[in-house]
Amino acid sequence: MFIGEGPGYHEDRRGRPFVGPAGQLLDELLAMAGLRRNEVFIGNVIKCRPPQNRDPQPDEISTCTQAFLFRQIEAIQPRVIVTLGRFSMNLFLPGEKISRIHGQPREVDGRLIVPMIHPAAALHQPQNRPLIEADFRRLPEILARAEHEAAAKLSAASSRDEEPPLEQLSLF
Repeated sequence: MFIGEGPGYHEDRRGRPFVGPAGQLLDELLAMAGLRRNEVFIGNVIKCRPPQNRDPQPDEISTCTQAFLFRQIEAIQPRVIVTLGRFSMNLFLPGEKISRIHGQPREVDGRLIVPMIHPAAALHQPQNRPLIEADFRRLPEILARAEHEAAAKLSAASSRDEEPPLEQLSLF
């Protein structure tokens, strides 16, 4: 699951996340990670574009996450959430700085949270693009590790639940 901030101009007009220039870059970044858009869920913290494209207000974030985003997470049950930008990162890793922890996965409530710099940052500040690309190139390794850890947890849980084999009792 990938979570961005909110709709931009193109997203607001089309009613879909990441369909403008940042979305085109996201498609390229997904390809670098060996993923396609139809293989992942892409959402946003807020669902409506704020006036003049300002930062979302705390009450807007609270309303949209409670009414929509957290319900989407509950329905999808992703093992890995890639946050795109500081607003989505702060939902799971409050108080952290994206510039310090981008690309470094953290476990939160049984899920792997992977904070990433928002693709739009590479469009506005081209010096960010190599950082973003490097983080996305590491994503397959992070996803494989998450898959391996999930399989190990499932195996351990099933072995704990198994009863000892039955034995035939002797009458004598």
